[in-house]
Amino acid sequence: MISPLAHVDPAAKIGQGVTIHPFAFVDRDAVVGDNCEIMPYASICRSTVLGKNVKVYQGAVVGADPQDFRWKGENSICTIGDNCIIREHVIINRGFRETHGTVIGADTIICADSHVGHDCVIDGSCVLGNGVTIAGGVHIEIGSILSSNVVVHEGSRIGKFALIKGGTRISSNVPPYTIMAHNPATYYGVNNVVMERYSKQPFTPEEIDDVAKAYRHIYQTQTSTFNALKRIEADIEPSRVRDEILNFVRGCNLRITGIRVDLAD
Repeated sequence: MISPLAHVDPAAKIGQGVTIHPFAFVDRDAVVGDNCEIMPYASICRSTVLGKNVKVYQGAVVGADPQDFRWKGENSICTIGDNCIIREHVIINRGFRETHGTVIGADTIICADSHVGHDCVIDGSCVLGNGVTIAGGVHIEIGSILSSNVVVHEGSRIGKFALIKGGTRISSNVPPYTIMAHNPATYYGVNNVVMERYSKQPFTPEEIDDVAKAYRHIYQTQTSTFNALKRIEADIEPSRVRDEILNFVRGCNLRITGIRVDLAD
């Protein structure tokens, strides 16, 4: 059902079973997948692609122009995966280059008044609480949860199944499976509840114990991050969780959230 009071550009592509309510706006070259629902006063901007079963609530703007001075009007893109929920007054910016762009993975929920900046990648099955603010070029890996009013600095990376507690400011990289809280952001433990109950491949108690051991070396031994990684390799048998932690920290050049500057190297 497409309301005659909605604006749908003739160049937009609309799938089967789509509902577009009065006063919604669908721009040129937008793609709206099957069974999507666009609520009143929501906007789907140009070069934005919605997967199947996406619901966009009142006042949301999906695929807005990037807020970056490097953007010179290029035809950049924004892609939203299947089964996403985008709540009221969310703003999601497109990328500022003609390739890659902003990507929101499937089964992600973005709650009211949140902002996702240009060229962000959210891998999927993530939850962004009310008022979350994410700057450009941020990568959030699968299964992560950002509670209300979290702020993430440009270029940061958040590992899989991480939990960021409400109001925390993230200006570095958050390792996988961790809980971060307070300001400045501090390691608060292992996100074992999500790892046990909500992962599509639940983690075993032994794997969760290995994660806890690894982060004791990193956060609780007062040694450098470099030495902590050597201790993890000596103390913990190779496994998917151990290797995920090691690869993440090394891939971030040892710069992770919650580590004192004098212990980073």
